[in-house]
Amino acid sequence: MAARNKARKRAFQILFEADQRGASVQTVLADWIRHSRTDDRQPPVSEYTMELVEGYAKHADRIDELIATYAVGWTLDRMPVVDRNILRLGAYELVWVDETPDAVVIDEAVQLAKEFSTDESPSFVNGLLARLKDLKPSLRREV
Repeated sequence: MAARNKARKRAFQILFEADQRGASVQTVLADWIRHSRTDDRQPPVSEYTMELVEGYAKHADRIDELIATYAVGWTLDRMPVVDRNILRLGAYELVWVDETPDAVVIDEAVQLAKEFSTDESPSFVNGLLARLKDLKPSLRREV
């Protein structure tokens, strides 16, 4: 598995855990880093995982607003937790990380949905992130 792929998967797991625990993503990230330093069985948290989690945290309100706006027929609260967090990660990387090609971001998010969510989730994730990609130039503004 490529390093960036692993980093995205770990970032997704951190966002998911934070959502489930009702904790901040920074708290969960710190827990993961601490565990990786004190337990040899825990893999290290890569620099890119940290960048993704911290980047999401910086833009979390705007990202949730975008997902809520463009997820036709779904509110954030009603959305499956896995899908919500895959979309959060994908939206951050798609809109704010220029170094990663849009197609790679969307494909990686769809792969996470295939691995961790329902049969319908990959097409839902693909459709929503494709819509954000089309609107990308106007989405970076902060509220």
